[in-house]
Amino acid sequence: MQKVGTGMLKKFDWKEEGKLTSLSMISGFLMALSLNLFLIPGNIFASGFAGVAQILNVFIPLSPGILLFLLNIPVAILGWRLVGKRFTFYSFVTVAFTTLFLEVLPILMLSEDIILNAVFGGVIGGTGAGIILKWGASMGGLDIIALIMAKRSDRPVGVYFFILNAIIVTSASFIFGLEEALYTLLALYVLSRIIDTIHTRHVKLTAMIVTDKADELQEAFHAKVTRGVTRIPAKGGYTKADKEVMMIVITRYELYLLQQVIEETDPHAFTNIVQTTGIFGLFRKDD
Repeated sequence: MQKVGTGMLKKFDWKEEGKLTSLSMISGFLMALSLNLFLIPGNIFASGFAGVAQILNVFIPLSPGILLFLLNIPVAILGWRLVGKRFTFYSFVTVAFTTLFLEVLPILMLSEDIILNAVFGGVIGGTGAGIILKWGASMGGLDIIALIMAKRSDRPVGVYFFILNAIIVTSASFIFGLEEALYTLLALYVLSRIIDTIHTRHVKLTAMIVTDKADELQEAFHAKVTRGVTRIPAKGGYTKADKEVMMIVITRYELYLLQQVIEETDPHAFTNIVQTTGIFGLFRKDD
């Protein structure tokens, strides 16, 4: 039997890759929608390199979409080497779709109320960023840096989006004025809250799995989920059959994967999921 590694070497799954490509397209479309219908018409800066592209657009005769694409090229090279090939690939695919839709969609002023533009721009942009983050990629640029920082500290990724983008906006305020910067901070705050609502990797769960196939489940967990497992002897209260309780702590992001593994390995297992308020000891964060 060929042993499966920790996720680095897998058989190519057309369905899974097609889903990720579709999600990249949806995320790119939502980000472009946020920019062209709310943020750019309202003179509000977007998050990350999209906001940097808006600033550079004032000085360089290139569209924000083209500037966004060019800014992400060196980040993609670094991400490919330091973060992960698959993550970086789909992040860059998302950036490419964003650039495409920025060039195709018209810039329209739907509302002259700058607060409405900031809020709706943040909601739509945050939804786009949160969707692709939840499925293992990003919007590129500073998003990659924020995600790395969140993994290292185990804090919500939206917090780092807000901090990094606040630095950009503060710098831009010296060029464009304080009022525009304040409205931009409002949009970024809304965006960061939406991201944390969708991308819940920092939320921890404890799964208690009652099974009589503990060896098979442990092997499957090691191959696909890559989390430590504690095995506790147990006996069925009604059947009196010998079983084991497997305790595993995961992120909410991994819950769907855990469910798949259990259904494939032991569909008759009983699983109880509880939210974990805190963890002391070793828990891998750099996944």
